[in-house]
Amino acid sequence: MSVLTRETPGAAGSGLVRYLVARFLLIVPTVLILVSVVFFLMRATGDPVSAAFADRLTPEQLREKLHQTGYDRPLLIQYLDFLRSLATGDLGRTATDNQPVSHLLTTYGAATAELAGYALGVALLVGVPLGMLAASYRDRAPDAGLRVFAILTYATPVFFLGLLLKLVFAVWLGWLPASGRASTEVQLFLQDQTSTTGFYLLDALRSGDSAAISDVVQHAVLPGLALGLLVAGVLLRLVRTNLIGTLNTDYVEAARSRGVTPFRLITRHATRPALIAVVTVLGLQVAGLLGGAVLTETTFEWKGLGFELAHYLTVRDFPAVQGIAALFAIVVAVTNFLVDVVAALIDPRVRY
Repeated sequence: MSVLTRETPGAAGSGLVRYLVARFLLIVPTVLILVSVVFFLMRATGDPVSAAFADRLTPEQLREKLHQTGYDRPLLIQYLDFLRSLATGDLGRTATDNQPVSHLLTTYGAATAELAGYALGVALLVGVPLGMLAASYRDRAPDAGLRVFAILTYATPVFFLGLLLKLVFAVWLGWLPASGRASTEVQLFLQDQTSTTGFYLLDALRSGDSAAISDVVQHAVLPGLALGLLVAGVLLRLVRTNLIGTLNTDYVEAARSRGVTPFRLITRHATRPALIAVVTVLGLQVAGLLGGAVLTETTFEWKGLGFELAHYLTVRDFPAVQGIAALFAIVVAVTNFLVDVVAALIDPRVRY
C-alpha cells in the first residue's frame, strides 16, 4: 500500500527562502571573481605609468613616479588594497584625468542604462513575436526565413551592424542621425533643466518639449536596433523551440481537440509556459548587452560607460577600468539574482 504525501505550504515556503538566500549569497563570489580577473589581466599588461612616461622621464624619475602611484608595490599588496577600497566604496581617482571614479560611474552610467533599456525593448518586441510566428509555421517557408534571420542577427558583429545601419539610414537615406545621444541644442536644453536624471528620454518627457522628445528618440533608434537585434535573435530561437515543445503537450492537444483556433492556442495556451525559459535567458543576456554596449557606444559615439571604458582601456587607466568593470559585474550578478527570483515564483521546479 503506497502512501501519497504532499508538501505543506510551510515547507514549500521555506524551500523557496533557502533557494533565494543561496542565490543571493552567490552575488559576492561572482562579483569578486569578475573584478579579480580584470585586476590581474590589467596588471599583466604592465603598469600605466611606464606606458605613459617611459619616453619622457629618466629612469630615476620613472621609479619615483611608480613609487608615488603605488605600482611598484608587490602585486598581492596592490590586490588587497583594491579589495579593501572596493568594499568601502572608495574606487579612487582616474589616473589620466584625476576625476573620482565614482563620479565617472554616476555621470555616464545613466547613458549605458538607457541604451540597454532601448536594446532590451527592441529584443522583446522583435524576438518574442517573431519566435511565436516561427513556431506557428514550423518547418515551412516563414519558419525557415525567420531562423536564418535569427542566425544572422546573432552572428553579425554588433559594430558591423551598427556601421551598416548608419550607412543606410543616416548616410544614404538621411532619415536618422548618425551619432550622439541628442543634438547639441537639445543636450544643452536638457542640462539646463532644474533637475536632471541623466536619462535623456525621461528628462525630455519631463520637460514636455515635443522637439526634444523627438530628437532624443531619433538618436536612440539606430544604436537601440544595433544592440537589441543581437539579443532578439537569441530570443527568437528560444521562443520558437519552447513553443514547439509546449504545443505538443497534452493540455494543448486537448484544447486543439475542442476546436480552439491555432492563433488562440499560441497566444492563450502555449505562450506563458514557453516564456519561463525566456525570463531566465534574459538575465544571462544582460552581460551580452553590457559587452555589446562597449562596441555600440563607440560606433555611435554614445557617451556612456562603454564609450569611456574603450577610452580608458586605450590609455591603460587601471582605476577607471576596474571601477567600470566592478559596476558591470554587480549589475550582472544582481540582475541574474532577480531573474532567479522571478523564475522561482513562476515555476516552483527551479528551486530543487
